[in-house]
Amino acid sequence: MKIYEFIIELKRPSYRFINWISQLMYLLSVVVFCMILIQKEAIRPVILYISTIGIIIWWIYCIILEKKNLHPFFRIGLLIAAAGWLFIPNSKWMTIVYLIAAILEKQAKFPQEIAFGKEEIVFNSFPKKRHSWSELNNVIIKDGIITVDFKNNQLIQKEIQSGTTAQDEKEFNEFCHLRLKESFTV
Repeated sequence: MKIYEFIIELKRPSYRFINWISQLMYLLSVVVFCMILIQKEAIRPVILYISTIGIIIWWIYCIILEKKNLHPFFRIGLLIAAAGWLFIPNSKWMTIVYLIAAILEKQAKFPQEIAFGKEEIVFNSFPKKRHSWSELNNVIIKDGIITVDFKNNQLIQKEIQSGTTAQDEKEFNEFCHLRLKESFTV
């Protein structure tokens, strides 16, 4: 396992659209499950009752987290819904859709970070992007914004999640300057 001297967390975007889609999927599942239970067409009604109640409980929990300005993860409810869809005739494809949505929600909400080590910098995207210091012209943090300037004319500027002090910025910038200087002499 590599050790990185600095890990910079980038500012999180708004997840409003992702959350809205997840809640729409919750609503669809609850409505369909209730209709099937009312029409008594369920193969295993107990599973649909448990799934419906589980989705509603997790949905309420996520709403409470949103009210507290925390980031809710809807994937648990999506997995519960996938289990319910598994027991509905001719709906196995919906199970797959809900499983994929749960996996994608986790990936979409994964915090974006850039790790800086002595040999490389790593962007924690999927898949991870690794760059050697020799690929870079400059890296700097100024006023809460990180700038990564590549030699191929690619420029990345992102706002960082937490505020940094002038001392933190100075320490980080000195580390990057030293790494870049060493990569130019090699």
